[in-house]
Amino acid sequence: MRVYIETYGCQMNEYDSKLIRESLRLHGHSLVSSPERADAVVVNTCSVRERAEMRVLGRLRHLRGLAPPDAVVAVVGCVAQRLGSELFELTPVDLVVGTDGYGRLPELLRAARDERCLWTPVYRRDPYDERDAPVTAGIREFVAVMRGCDNYCTYCIVPFVRGRERSRTANSVLREVGRLTALGTKDITLLGQNVNSYRDGDADFPELLRRVAAVPGLERLRFATSHPKDLSDELIETIASTGAVCEHIHLPVQSGSDRVLASMGRSYDRERYRALVRTIRERVPDVALTTDIIVGFPGETADDYEETVSLMEEVRFDSAFMFRYSVRSGTAAADLADDVPEEEKIARLERIIELQKGITWRINEGLVGQRVEVLCEGPSQRDNDVLFGRTRQNKAVVFSGRADVGELVDVTVREASAWTLRGVVSDRSA
Repeated sequence: MRVYIETYGCQMNEYDSKLIRESLRLHGHSLVSSPERADAVVVNTCSVRERAEMRVLGRLRHLRGLAPPDAVVAVVGCVAQRLGSELFELTPVDLVVGTDGYGRLPELLRAARDERCLWTPVYRRDPYDERDAPVTAGIREFVAVMRGCDNYCTYCIVPFVRGRERSRTANSVLREVGRLTALGTKDITLLGQNVNSYRDGDADFPELLRRVAAVPGLERLRFATSHPKDLSDELIETIASTGAVCEHIHLPVQSGSDRVLASMGRSYDRERYRALVRTIRERVPDVALTTDIIVGFPGETADDYEETVSLMEEVRFDSAFMFRYSVRSGTAAADLADDVPEEEKIARLERIIELQKGITWRINEGLVGQRVEVLCEGPSQRDNDVLFGRTRQNKAVVFSGRADVGELVDVTVREASAWTLRGVVSDRSA
């Protein structure tokens, strides 16, 4: 079958879509770039926020009209897991496959040509532990090391759509990383809803990092995401002492208010987070810290919000993903009164976006005149006359000069914005 795929959501969804593409190819299917030419349309979905879910439902209806009348329309991933058979009533789909069913997609697409199909079991072990060998690889790739979450933060739907925590075996992770580096990958991000909870026998996450960092050909190693309550001293030391592990930690804080953090079920308070940041910066001086923040959570007062603002001003994150709270049915917070008016949520969000933009710009401006190590990913998408890459701190860099794809080069920063550094390749011998 000729299959068209669209992906919505997080890095894990991007990784899962790659699994889907590789599995389809290995089972004789081909990929096409438009729904009009497809025998099957697959939409990999995100349900973390209600708006994302509604967008997916609308897109499914639109794709049904674009695809040939006899094409199979499939919804997979988190929305499929959450809504299950309801999707047959809400949208004109033929196949619903949950978060642990990607491996069965090639056969299910064929079966759905004859009748509607539903597949939403959640397994107790990682169903992708022994995944097929990667078919293709880029300079930068993701590798999932665990799935699911045991934290049950009150606002979060993830444990309900991805299940409880399940770690892949360390050997399985190492095999996948080895295959990717053999195909030319230089920069790998290990993924999990809470990678700090990884465990395979005696191997915890710091040990996994050390083993993966030793894979021949791997230049840079990253990970996402870390829960503050589980980020250990050993992990900080591993980042500081392991050459391939990059100086970048994504550490979601969500709120600066102890009262709101308790209501969110985050298991740490403001001072614990501040102390953790101090320790990280003492041990890893060049670290870039990024975060997630939610404003307008039920019961968040103006004073609570100001606590978040003051924390941002103190910590000075390199960047942040910022959202206004939206109710997710099935979560504990859905039973709380959504008592912050929508216009107030929007105003609070706009203010911290502007605050963070200024902080990011000032941090980046401080790099002007300095040399940064950049992994060249190829020509810039906006201007083929210059090159694009990222620093170890995951900052985007556009630069002029000569460099091969996959090459590490020193770039002298000439300009900086809140989003991008601009520079020129430097002579390392100078």
